[in-house]
Amino acid sequence: MKFVVSSSVLLKQLSTVNGVITNNPIVPILENFLFQLEQSQLTVTASDLQTVMITTLEVESTDTGSIAVPARLLLDTLRGLPDQPITFKVDTDTFGTEIITENGRYKLSGENAIDFPRVPQVSKSLSVEIPADVLGAAIANTIFAVSNDDLRPAMTGVYVQLSGQYTNFVATDGHRLIRYRRSDIQSEQESTMIIPRKALNLLKSSLPSDNTAVTADFSASNAFFSFNNIKMICRLIDERFPDYENAIPQNNPNVLTINRQELLGSLKRISIYSNKTTHQIRLKLLPNDLVISAEDLDYSNEANERLLCDYDGDAMEIGFNAKFLIEMLNNLSSNMIALEMSAPNRAGLIIPAETKDNEDILMLVMPVMLNSYA
Repeated sequence: MKFVVSSSVLLKQLSTVNGVITNNPIVPILENFLFQLEQSQLTVTASDLQTVMITTLEVESTDTGSIAVPARLLLDTLRGLPDQPITFKVDTDTFGTEIITENGRYKLSGENAIDFPRVPQVSKSLSVEIPADVLGAAIANTIFAVSNDDLRPAMTGVYVQLSGQYTNFVATDGHRLIRYRRSDIQSEQESTMIIPRKALNLLKSSLPSDNTAVTADFSASNAFFSFNNIKMICRLIDERFPDYENAIPQNNPNVLTINRQELLGSLKRISIYSNKTTHQIRLKLLPNDLVISAEDLDYSNEANERLLCDYDGDAMEIGFNAKFLIEMLNNLSSNMIALEMSAPNRAGLIIPAETKDNEDILMLVMPVMLNSYA
């Protein structure tokens, strides 16, 4: 088996799918890329059994065959090469692979492609088409709030609710909750699924920034995404997502409206002085007046700032985790935001004051007790 390909083109395609491969895979063969050559088309597959990414590229060849090639060794070799045509020669009996460049030869030991796990086939029960920039925005606005707690697997992915009017993307880690709604993504068939964090991160990093159409097909156990020359298949999380709608407080009479960048800048400065374990900051709210403060009793550090704002409600003090607030505000683009609250021990809602077409964002953050400074 022999083919010729541009080193830079191959490196770009391999880098796209390489994120799937783990350092210590369950099956050693998964440390490899699967190369499948069909004359002038080379298909490259990477898998960790839960997620599979596939890319195709044009090469110069008239051969047909397949081989598993060590991923790290191949990538390190390509990264060190200038852009040039390179020739791959594969001995189908010994699985030895030789890479021939203008100035050198590199031999590496491949493996039998038969041992590579089979890629799940598309058996779709539901299909939707989503522009790449819209899907990228949905992932970016939710992925940061996904839980890292493997003991609560349902919360280690983004919950997707498809309906005839809109689609909700929901993520929570128990301390905060993000609901990102798109009215321009609709499905005649209502359905729900939980897509794992790793798959969404890989998808986000490989999506184009334009409105390229992404076809998303869903079966009972897998999700299939395809766009341009990329395909991704991931196993869905088979768990029950928490009833998040009941967690969203409906009556929030105390409303703070403030410039997002001013609040974000103040939180970043004040959080430096907060306790490094709790990251707790205090908001003292009065009409048209907001005082943000933090203290770390372990080191006698404290700081406070006063900001002008529009506050309609009762005077109150409420504590939040600064790290969560900063992360949430960083993921908004609105100039002004509203923080809606009911009581110091109830969740607060962050809502953009200006909304984009077809987009609705709601962010819920749980308070921390003000007497919990440590």
